Amino acid sequence: MKNMINWFEIPVKDYNRAKKFYETLLDFQITDGDFAPWKMGFFPSFEGKISGAIVFGEGYEPTEKGTLIYLNCNPDLSVALAKVETAGGSVKVPKKLISPEIGYWAIILDTEGNRIALHSKN
Repeated sequence: MKNMINWFEIPVKDYNRAKKFYETLLDFQITDGDFAPWKMGFFPSFEGKISGAIVFGEGYEPTEKGTLIYLNCNPDLSVALAKVETAGGSVKVPKKLISPEIGYWAIILDTEGNRIALHSKN
């Protein structure tokens, strides 16, 4: 087993709003997919690394009380954090040092009400 996690899905209420939020925050393009009855937006996958999607449809309910995923914001999560509020989200826990070896983290609420952690080395 290479990784304990191999895929993640972030539930959304408004697909287009969520797509714009994550594309703005993380500076990448989300690829649309239609898996009726669900609409999915795929995050990029680099060199076979773990990736995920935003998902709109029955059974997908955003929450700030569920599983916490950490999104990679290397080299410095301050860049993404500076975009959170203007993109429609909010910062719940500002950038904090975990340790010099591990780096920094912060927690945000996305436009849909999901609690999401951001992580970077710097």
